[in-house]
Amino acid sequence: MAENKTLTEWRIIGETIPGASHIRAGIPNQDSILYVRESNRTLPIVLSVSDGHGSPKCFRSDRGSRFAVKKAAYLISEFLDERRGKFDLAEIESQKDYLAGEFVRRWRETVEADLKKEPFAEKEFENLEKKSDARARKLVEDNPLLAYGATSLSVAMEEDFILYLQLGDGDMLTVSETGEVTKPLPEDGRLLANETTSLCLPKAENDFRFLVQKISPEQSPAMILLSTDGYLNSFSSEAGFFQAATDIQDMLRAENGFDAVSENLKGWLEEATQMGSGDDCTVGIIYRPDALKKSEITETSKKSEKPETTTKTETPPSPETTQAIAALTDSTAATTSENMEDVTVTITIKKDKNKISAPTSVALAEEDSAQTKTATDKSNDKQSK
Repeated sequence: MAENKTLTEWRIIGETIPGASHIRAGIPNQDSILYVRESNRTLPIVLSVSDGHGSPKCFRSDRGSRFAVKKAAYLISEFLDERRGKFDLAEIESQKDYLAGEFVRRWRETVEADLKKEPFAEKEFENLEKKSDARARKLVEDNPLLAYGATSLSVAMEEDFILYLQLGDGDMLTVSETGEVTKPLPEDGRLLANETTSLCLPKAENDFRFLVQKISPEQSPAMILLSTDGYLNSFSSEAGFFQAATDIQDMLRAENGFDAVSENLKGWLEEATQMGSGDDCTVGIIYRPDALKKSEITETSKKSEKPETTTKTETPPSPETTQAIAALTDSTAATTSENMEDVTVTITIKKDKNKISAPTSVALAEEDSAQTKTATDKSNDKQSK
């Protein structure tokens, strides 16, 4: 007799906003976010975010990031669908090279199709030379992918495991029921200052970080947060960023926590970029309501054993929104699909109501941080001097 499993409920929230410095400079949002969930199933969920590079040479990186979230989310969805009902974690772990290589291949194929449809215009090169020089133009002509350069962070939820896949900078955090924050993936020592690995670089498939994490209803993260580096860089320390994650989780525990976070996430991100990095900011959140309720009950029972004290009201962190994929608008729920009949892509963006201010515990860093560079940019800059 087949085991009768009770599927775990996961909910998802996502926002992306243009950076304050980008708005002033007339630069579009170069971040993208997308999630895929099958219309008739609770799981799997695939969440993907991407950060298009801010270097002048990456002048089509807003397109590159949109292509990245679509290709990553659909590839992982297809990969899981092919293995439905017969998941072998060891076999899935062995497929890192396939997933990374196939993702890079599909992304590059999409970029090449975009270039064929719309070749670089002379005006784009003129703008590049104004911001940089003629040698920058030569670099893009030699490697057209550079204009579309972007990072990629994806997480896929299944009932028994979580799959994490990352290329380049940005952050993935897991938060336990008790509020412990960890990074599931190891650090990449090459991501120093504003350098990053990228989809536009040769052998990008070798630069992915990958993890398959076995979970159960009794042992799994209560919340997972993905963000582009514009959000982390708006904090004066990583500790402040971690605190923001636990603040968000605390808000989600409330009776109307999902609506409160959904409606205020944009404002928090806007405040983060205005007071901090100046960069585009994107945050995607997946969480288990049952885990938060369970933890809340435990906390309540602990408090009942202690003398009554004054309760401190938590206020959430700062994040932002705007375009989620292709052409989503501010107050609409959008669904789309990519030749997959049983898969819908859904992003809901709501206008702010009952605005909640950002938490005072969040200390923000300097405004207008330097533009992100790919790992080859510094060497290229040296050659061009």
